[in-house]
Amino acid sequence: MPSPAAPRLHHIAITVTDLDASVAWYERVFGIQHRLDAPHDGGLGKVLADDAWELMIVLHRHDANDGTGFTETATGLDHVGFAVPTRADLEAWQAHLEAHGVVPVDVANRPLTQSPIADEPYGSVLVFRDPDNVQLEFFSAPGA
Repeated sequence: MPSPAAPRLHHIAITVTDLDASVAWYERVFGIQHRLDAPHDGGLGKVLADDAWELMIVLHRHDANDGTGFTETATGLDHVGFAVPTRADLEAWQAHLEAHGVVPVDVANRPLTQSPIADEPYGSVLVFRDPDNVQLEFFSAPGA
């Protein structure tokens, strides 16, 4: 039996506490736009995408959400990582994030914070947090 085709990431979906505020933040930071609503049982999803629909982030409001902030130490999502071509791109993202209210700190462990770029053997990483404390990262390969 032949192996199945390798999957590609289609979208990420994140549950948020304030759908409108999160839509506005993701649109500003990632340069994507709200494209359509995706109602579901017990809530609403908003699909955000770039013009080519290559970067898609779906933000969800669930009626049963108790408003507790995100923590990567619970079972489920740990973080989302996005690749960028070079370390210089990470530096550009640092400035872009700060211009959009994501403040530099020693450790990004609160909403709307970003850590310094970490240069590791596997590449360089910029860690930051969205308004609900979801950990996001930009990554460039070693030597890039």
